[in-house]
This record gives sequence, C-alpha cells and structure tokens, in this order.
Amino acid sequence: MSHIVYSKTYTTPRRPFEKERLDNELKLIGEFGLRNKREVWRVKYTLAKIRKAARELLTLEDKDPRRLFEGNAILRRLVRIGVLDESRMKLDYVLGLKTEDFLERRLQTQVFKLGLAKSIHHARVLIRQKHIRVRKQVVNIPSFIVRLDAQKHIDIAINSAYGSGREGRVKRKRMRAGTAGAADADEDED
Repeated sequence: MSHIVYSKTYTTPRRPFEKERLDNELKLIGEFGLRNKREVWRVKYTLAKIRKAARELLTLEDKDPRRLFEGNAILRRLVRIGVLDESRMKLDYVLGLKTEDFLERRLQTQVFKLGLAKSIHHARVLIRQKHIRVRKQVVNIPSFIVRLDAQKHIDIAINSAYGSGREGRVKRKRMRAGTAGAADADEDED
C-alpha cells in the first residue's frame, strides 16, 4: 500500500475573481497547453517556495556559510533545469524569475518546440499516449521538467507507431481490409 502525501502542491489565489490575474492565467493556459488553472498554480507555488528561500538567504551576510552552501545549491539546481542562465548565477536573479521560465522547461513545451508535434495540444497527447522518450525512458507526464543535459535526448519512443514500432490499430485494420479487397477483386476477374 502506498503512503499518502499530505503536503500541498499548489495554493489557490487569495482573491478568486481578480480580473487581471484570471486573464493572465488564461493566457498561460492557452500558450502552454495546460489542462486547468491548478497546473498554473502548481508552478507558481514552486516558484514562490524558491523565491522565499532566496529572499531568506539574501538577509544573511555574504560570507555566511549557510548562505554560501544553500545559495549555491539553489542556483545549481535552477541552472541544471535550464531556468537560470549560467552567466546569472546570483541569488538576486532568482527573485527575477517568472512562471513562464518554468513552463518553458516542461516536456510538453519542449516536444512542441523541437517540432515533434504539430501543436502544443498535440504534444500533450503524444506524451500521454507514450510516444515520447527522454533518453531511453518513455515519459508520459506532460509536466515533466526537462533538464538541460536531457534536452538533446527527447525523441519518439522506439516501440511507438510513429517510430519504428508496429503500425497503429487503424492502419493495421485498413491494411487487412486492403488485402481482403484486393483478393475479392482478383476473384471477380476470373
């Protein structure tokens, strides 16, 4: 039996009907092909936690061992997932991060940007239907955060119908119907 995770992964907004925020969220959902507002809130919550940690570390002195150690850990993690540039490895730049920076790193967005999918929505469908792999691992989570080193290894899955796997159900059905139709035509000629 699996354990239940009690920590929340998102927070709902304080003001539920703030026009500006609602419009902004809708724009993000459209641009990045998200399923619902909760996906936006989840990313905002992650960003809020990172910014909070950075703000707390910035209150400490420059040479404080905790600030040096934890600050470096945050910066290295953000650079590794490709949200922060290597030239901007300072805690001040962490406070300047936006939600869009994190949404850019989702597998769904990367699949679309690489041209493996015709649209951002098509990318989501391909991922859910297990047509996409990162390195050798098939990933079917659209919100999977792609690291910089793994970005070059996003590809069509080996056993996918789009790759070198066997044809899809409809194509096999049409081929069967095609061969049966050709056999009937030969009998008619006799």
